[in-house]
Amino acid sequence: MANASDEFRLVSPNINHEGKLPRKYTLEGQGAQRNMSPPLEWYNLPQDTKSLSLVVQDIDAPIVPWVIWVVTNIPPSLKGLPEGFSGKGNELGGDYGHVKEGINDEKVPGWRGPKLPNHGHRFEFKLFALDDELKLGNKVTKDKLLEAVEGHVLGEAVLTAIF
Repeated sequence: MANASDEFRLVSPNINHEGKLPRKYTLEGQGAQRNMSPPLEWYNLPQDTKSLSLVVQDIDAPIVPWVIWVVTNIPPSLKGLPEGFSGKGNELGGDYGHVKEGINDEKVPGWRGPKLPNHGHRFEFKLFALDDELKLGNKVTKDKLLEAVEGHVLGEAVLTAIF
């Protein structure tokens, strides 16, 4: 049996699993410290992973689930995404330049942190390890992505945060 430390997993240095989502990752943050995408790290990618895709959703939204971030074609050479990555892939260059951000439920590309009428919502970060790179064209949406990963998922890792 695989031991837990060998498991494919997704973590954030700034968020404990089932811990609080800091305000700076939401529209309730202050000044420049607001609506930033959180830093993420992943470990133990399944063998033969060719690319990674990520879907972040508010799974307790009134319109369930509410898509916050869709990211695809993350090269397996990357060990994570830095804080505030959203919108800066080309600027960071290198392998980060290959990463593609999709359209969220606010109909804009990139990370869109929430502003909630009431707190206590669960945010699910789900990372898919894939055996192929997806060709999704320019407008990547969650539905398009989930359709495309069918039959290509080598593993899934989930991080949940509460806001």
